[in-house]
Amino acid sequence: MAKQTFNIFVAVTIGLLVVAIGLSFLFGLDNPVSWVLIAIVVLIPLIYKKFSEDKQLVWKESYSVGVKALDDDHKKLIELLNQFRVAYTYHTSEEFEKQALKDLIDYTKYHFEKEENLMAQAGYPDLEDHKAQHRVMIEQVEIFLEDYGCRGHESLEGVAAYLEGWLINHINGTDKQYGPYLNKQNIV
Repeated sequence: MAKQTFNIFVAVTIGLLVVAIGLSFLFGLDNPVSWVLIAIVVLIPLIYKKFSEDKQLVWKESYSVGVKALDDDHKKLIELLNQFRVAYTYHTSEEFEKQALKDLIDYTKYHFEKEENLMAQAGYPDLEDHKAQHRVMIEQVEIFLEDYGCRGHESLEGVAAYLEGWLINHINGTDKQYGPYLNKQNIV
């Protein structure tokens, strides 16, 4: 709700600045106040965009597990997580929010299945422990979905942070462990 209030504040501020620009031009085109206000109006969206982008998760090569197909999946998960974060943060619409969350969950399940199949194919010794971590995460997401069904948008406050933390910790933790093993089995 605070983000929505801030967005309204920014929009109202820009509107008031535009009115002030129009009024200041009544004193002539050479009035420096008009030009300063125009510069401020132009800078506001640029500054706002910079602060908004800082909240996006960005793929880093240090996240690579050494298996291209799984790295590509992880990149896609980060992209879907960012889409969900935008839908939640800007409260775009209930439909977009639900779809972004559904896309993220569906792709996560697809990725887990693909990852587990590759590990099974390679005879990865810690497969069952890895599957258990996936199940626990999916169970938590199912709880989030139930809560979302009851409370709506407000229930999503910590979901994006949880999913981001879980994904990055999982990639940099247990996923990094299977990379070298899969590479030895010629899965790259």
